[in-house]
Amino acid sequence: MRIVVTEAPFDFGAEADAFASGRTDMGAVVTFTGTVRDGTGTLAGMEIEHYPGMTERALEKIAEQARARWSLGDVLVIHRYGRMAPGERIMMVATAAPHRRDAFEAAEFLMDYLKTRAPFWKKESGTAGEAWVAAKDEDEDALRRW
Repeated sequence: MRIVVTEAPFDFGAEADAFASGRTDMGAVVTFTGTVRDGTGTLAGMEIEHYPGMTERALEKIAEQARARWSLGDVLVIHRYGRMAPGERIMMVATAAPHRRDAFEAAEFLMDYLKTRAPFWKKESGTAGEAWVAAKDEDEDALRRW
């Protein structure tokens, strides 16, 4: 299991390749990356804040919960903080499991947690000014299924 909270951009391809490399005991590797979305064409950027130490512990705890719930061989979570432009990668989740269902479900569980409960705060800036990103009902609904 590897948890990374970083200000630096990450290379998704290199991370995915390193995670999957040599996995002869795992039949499924699922990867997901989230990017800064500009759905209106007015976003200049996003600032993500977190509390060092607290954030890593929270991510480790949820990754351990995923490992306890599904048959996983490994978990990777990378999440950035700081200022990012539209299109930049924010986060990555990767799961490895003997079978695809465990890998997919665990990855979805982790992504739903990251979207709703992980201790990150997001502020968007654009032509309309700055605003903190509020939780969405559909994200909360997605988390409730677990």
